[in-house]
Amino acid sequence: MKTFKIGGIHPNDNKFSAGKRILPVALPKQVIIPLAAYLGAPSVAVVEKGEKVKAGQLVGKANGFVSSNVHSSVSGKVVKIEPALDASGYKRMSVFIDVEGDEWMEGIDRSTEIIRECRLTKEEIIQKIHDAGIVGLGGATFPAHVKLTPPPGKKAEVLVINAVECEPYLTCDHQLMMEHTEEILIGISILMKALQVERTVIGIENNKKDAIELFKNRIQARSFDGIEVVALKVQYPQGGEKQLIDAAIGRQVPSGALPIEVGAVVQNVGTVFAIYEAVQKNKPLIERVVTITGKSLLNPGNYMVRIGTPLANVVELAGGMPADTGKIIGGGPMMGRALMSLDIPTAKGSAGVLFMAEDEARRKEMKNCIRCAKCVSVCPMGLEPFLLMAQGEREMWPEMENDRVMDCIECGSCSYTCPANRPLLDYIRQGKFTVSGIIRNRKTPNP
Repeated sequence: MKTFKIGGIHPNDNKFSAGKRILPVALPKQVIIPLAAYLGAPSVAVVEKGEKVKAGQLVGKANGFVSSNVHSSVSGKVVKIEPALDASGYKRMSVFIDVEGDEWMEGIDRSTEIIRECRLTKEEIIQKIHDAGIVGLGGATFPAHVKLTPPPGKKAEVLVINAVECEPYLTCDHQLMMEHTEEILIGISILMKALQVERTVIGIENNKKDAIELFKNRIQARSFDGIEVVALKVQYPQGGEKQLIDAAIGRQVPSGALPIEVGAVVQNVGTVFAIYEAVQKNKPLIERVVTITGKSLLNPGNYMVRIGTPLANVVELAGGMPADTGKIIGGGPMMGRALMSLDIPTAKGSAGVLFMAEDEARRKEMKNCIRCAKCVSVCPMGLEPFLLMAQGEREMWPEMENDRVMDCIECGSCSYTCPANRPLLDYIRQGKFTVSGIIRNRKTPNP
């Protein structure tokens, strides 16, 4: 069975919410719509305090090419525009809206009818995706229209769909595939038209045999030309772009390069569904599926949540926070971040909330490195994590850059496998942040 060639680990799946149907979450009393909850320049508010808005209405306009539009997820009244705490632990500019009913913008198709034919041109499709504020829903939240606009001299040859969901605990993508197979396949066809490619590979890990079988049968029944499903070995971090490209089509993206260098464009399966809704239904990205899970949680599940809804509201539906909770993680346990509070808004990149018991969440005592090289053997980017941590401790930034710290995808495989309990990723992440700032300053000319 196919997989990527370098490194990787296999943590326990813990997919407690697998097979749980997606349930809608009731509208809250107030939503907080972040204007910068994605990768890129923050959007600029285009509404004012006291203004009435409808669901699907533009409230934040993209500010540059690598930026995204932001829309209201509810109808109501704008009560303030000011910084609010988000999943990062920082306060960012947000639009506060008191909910008053559920009135939607005209032209948004809310029916369950599946629309198969798309007559739009390549340019019109990309513009619709841009207008709808679609970003990558696999975690990176990179604006989708940017990926669909390769730089001059580069051309896409194959579309790779990330349906891997290799993070332990998370099941939001899996359940979306099971409930909206047809819409996802139509979304893929739309993306193929936008990219002008004739081949798509859908990578699904083999622990989702039901999804693999369903997609293969639907592709054959509906004659979706050029789309194939590849069953992948269960191996973390298979959902990383470079690892997925290697596993699915056997191409290796060079150090420091983007997937387009090898003719590939990668889109997450959740992003594809959002693109279908944007292009075929005129629906902006104002809601997403979120997994609420944990070993002690009363009712782990998958929930359709309007952007801006407090995470606390969703957790209540899953039975509330377990008494033995030691840490709350936004996302999965490998690449997620600890949350300071549940009174933060659901954002475009909110894939899940994980409750870890206190005994499991507690860090073990760090010991001296024993030079076992386990961190080297599992690194999917071929790095030397023990060395990068040592350089980070000593603030050896030029050495970290030379040893390719910027190639780190922050998957956490090194920390997971270290028998000495060394916080390898913590130091590498901090070093990567510092080195990236040095690189930016080097490229920016002095005034």
